[in-house]
Amino acid sequence: MGVEFSKQLRADPVAAIPGMVVVHLPVHGDNRGWFKENWQREKMIAAGLPDFAPVQNNISFNATAGTTRGIHAEPWDKYVSVATGRIFGAWVDLREGPSFGNSFTVELDSSTAVFVPRGVGNAFQTLEDGTAYTYLVNDHWSAEAQSQYTFLNLADETAAIEWPISLADAELSDKDRQHPRLEDVVPMGPRRTLVLGAAGQLGLALREAYAGVEHVDFASRSGFDLANPEHYAGVNWRDYDTVINAGAYTKVDEAETPDGRKEAWAANVTGVALLAKTCIRHGLTLVHVSSDYVFDGTEALHTEEEPVSPLGVYGQTKAAGEAVVSTVPRHYIVRTSWVIGEGNNFVSTMQTLAARGITPSVVNDQIGRLTFTNDLAAGIKHLLDARPEYGLYNLSNGGEPESWADIARLVYQHAGRLAEDVAGVTTAVYFRGKETAQRPLNSTLDLTKIIDAGFTPAPQREALRLYLDAR
Repeated sequence: MGVEFSKQLRADPVAAIPGMVVVHLPVHGDNRGWFKENWQREKMIAAGLPDFAPVQNNISFNATAGTTRGIHAEPWDKYVSVATGRIFGAWVDLREGPSFGNSFTVELDSSTAVFVPRGVGNAFQTLEDGTAYTYLVNDHWSAEAQSQYTFLNLADETAAIEWPISLADAELSDKDRQHPRLEDVVPMGPRRTLVLGAAGQLGLALREAYAGVEHVDFASRSGFDLANPEHYAGVNWRDYDTVINAGAYTKVDEAETPDGRKEAWAANVTGVALLAKTCIRHGLTLVHVSSDYVFDGTEALHTEEEPVSPLGVYGQTKAAGEAVVSTVPRHYIVRTSWVIGEGNNFVSTMQTLAARGITPSVVNDQIGRLTFTNDLAAGIKHLLDARPEYGLYNLSNGGEPESWADIARLVYQHAGRLAEDVAGVTTAVYFRGKETAQRPLNSTLDLTKIIDAGFTPAPQREALRLYLDAR
């Protein structure tokens, strides 16, 4: 059987095995032979293949028809094709999940290829002498990586693969003959997610959002310091798919001091640059949390497209961190405002003052929306579950924008005090004579993009009431 010429490039998803794709390749031939583009990133991504970033190319030469290899599920994605000859390819989903045990078979010649996701068992049987089977993978082979393989017996009765050449007559290795049946296979789990800054307000909320999820790991700054290169060397990044950076230097006023400036740049820029470089090298998705302080607050509503214009050091470091993270191909920058979570924060301070009978003065010309960490964590989890287009997303609670004084009055009323017990003052008056950073007066974020991506944050007044009721 000769090579099929003049196909149109087409990528057909395999219904039985999520993420698997059969690729029909254009092959150009004449009296001299034939030529094809076996992997052409731009065209194939446009056709529907994932951008899986291969780093190694392997070729298996098989001298005789009937040579049979597999079933091997490897801890990386692979793109398999035939350089010369023909094969009968067989794949069984050995990943943890509802498609575990599903199988798919197809005959491949030089005009057909298959994209095989991580954890899907791969096997083939040659149909011609001198068949060269080639594959691209997106991680480097190592003995350690091989220890993470999952295997299935070629003769498994559940998969029931109809081999063109009986396995009794085929050429197999002794190892392949000894692989387990499906009932004894331990499914390959998903790649893991690493949450950094897990001891902070957002980190604690992410712990709750991912409670009971086995493939999520958490690290506080004491266990993983973003700015310490040695900490990166101690992580097996092959095990991970996603990193959520919930840590940051957030001392807005101290960032204006000589020591604070150094600490802010180290945590928010130098450390983020090391993390971004790691995510690029290993093909990881990076979720990074930023701030309304990247703006000067002169616009009433801040969109994702507005140019950054930070007023102080903290805002400058967050803007620089955004720029660094934007170089990671798979990234979500989540820009938020007025964060409220477990521990000391504006709302808990107002509660304490109300309980003590104090009548505070609170700024009334800084306008924005609160962001409760449970809603912020839920929004991040939605992005990673739904995987909309990578990029920048504003995320705060919804509802009408209010001032800090408005929020304080709501807290006081919840505590049984009068709204009038909170006096409103301008930012200029409140900070007169104090060494502080400039604050943006308008911090309201446009939430259209995150809502269009399928996540609608709760209104801030509703979220505030639930927060106060729970305390």
